Amino acid sequence: MIVVGAGLAGCEAAYQLAERDIKVRLYEMKPDRFSGAHHYNSLAELVCSNSLKGNSVDNACGLLKEEMRRFNSLIIKCADETKVPAGGALAVDREKFSNLVTEKIEAHKNISLIREEIFKIPENEPVIIATGPLTDNELFEDIKRITGGNSLFFYDAAAPLVSFESIDMSKAFFGSRYNKGTPDYINCPMNYSEYEEFYEALINAELAPLKEEIEKPEVFEGCMPVEVMAKRGKDTLLFGPLKPVGLEDFETGERYHAVVQLRKDNTEGTIYNMVGFQTNLKFGEQKRVFSMIPALKNAEYLRYGVMHRNSFINSPALLSPDYSLRDRKEIFFAGQITGVEGYVESAASGMLAGINAANRQKGEEPFILPDSTMLGALTKYITTADEKHFQPMNANFGIISAPKLKIRNKRERYTQIALNSLSVIDNFTKF
Repeated sequence: MIVVGAGLAGCEAAYQLAERDIKVRLYEMKPDRFSGAHHYNSLAELVCSNSLKGNSVDNACGLLKEEMRRFNSLIIKCADETKVPAGGALAVDREKFSNLVTEKIEAHKNISLIREEIFKIPENEPVIIATGPLTDNELFEDIKRITGGNSLFFYDAAAPLVSFESIDMSKAFFGSRYNKGTPDYINCPMNYSEYEEFYEALINAELAPLKEEIEKPEVFEGCMPVEVMAKRGKDTLLFGPLKPVGLEDFETGERYHAVVQLRKDNTEGTIYNMVGFQTNLKFGEQKRVFSMIPALKNAEYLRYGVMHRNSFINSPALLSPDYSLRDRKEIFFAGQITGVEGYVESAASGMLAGINAANRQKGEEPFILPDSTMLGALTKYITTADEKHFQPMNANFGIISAPKLKIRNKRERYTQIALNSLSVIDNFTKF
């Protein structure tokens, strides 16, 4: 069995196949060639945030992670082992996480890692295409050929990273929202006038040119550039990434007009991620505008934010629920190229594609989970959504099929939906 692409989805798919005694050849183009968003030689590189989102089951992505744990997910296992403090979220030391996934893939007796670029979809052998949303050149053209040109795209963005030692902690404070749990975030406050000046500079800053000449590039709502969000209205950021609610300085009691949060990006705490600051500003403009945040006046940027094109196939028109092409059953797709959006969602599709490819090899029935589970609901969405208006989808409770519950408290309602989902999952894992 061949798996093309050793990102989150490809590594998960290869691992699930290998755990089912299927010999796998996993192809990865790094280090010979890197996409515009990748930097490490290691596998399963996290290119945007280091957060895998909420970790409790009353959070949609938290439920998805817990379902994946029940199926022995490699990605979630490695994330759990390399986590860094992030309140209720599961965030990881991105380098240690990537290195650990690489180590486990290279050590598996049933996986051969081949560092070589693939230009054409392999013929006469089952294959999982998990090349991610940045697939380009000849392989992307070959994918368009076999899918009848059914390829779509949107633009995605990453946030800057700053060094801890360059943050002015006399103008920032550690704390979590409402002072709950451990103080895992650095909070960088602004008063009214500071925010007004920052806002005007942000909406008038110069953007980096996109590689493609697109008049109105589509952006994904869940990873929207901060400058795009700001242009929706002066108060938009105050209800989004700069929301000050629950972030007063509990030592001084002072309340603020806006608060920028920084999240630890590595175990040592030497690198911090600007939460919600995905951006397509020119690098010089990022330094100029973000330095208007008082605590970041002299910030050292270890990586500037970038924006890149993400391509995906029109899965509702092409894929079966087992992640194989409807008219080419030997070809499976996994990851963001299928139209799931997010690290965990990408790995989840790789997990299901790997399990189903293994079942196909063994002559067993497809492994299809019901849409009362988050895994099943995501699968159903990408394979049955309106193909004329198909857009990437994160895990969320809106897509899951659940019994009607007369519970007014949203968290309690989501918890009950999650418990129902996990009981369904447990019935599947017994066999």
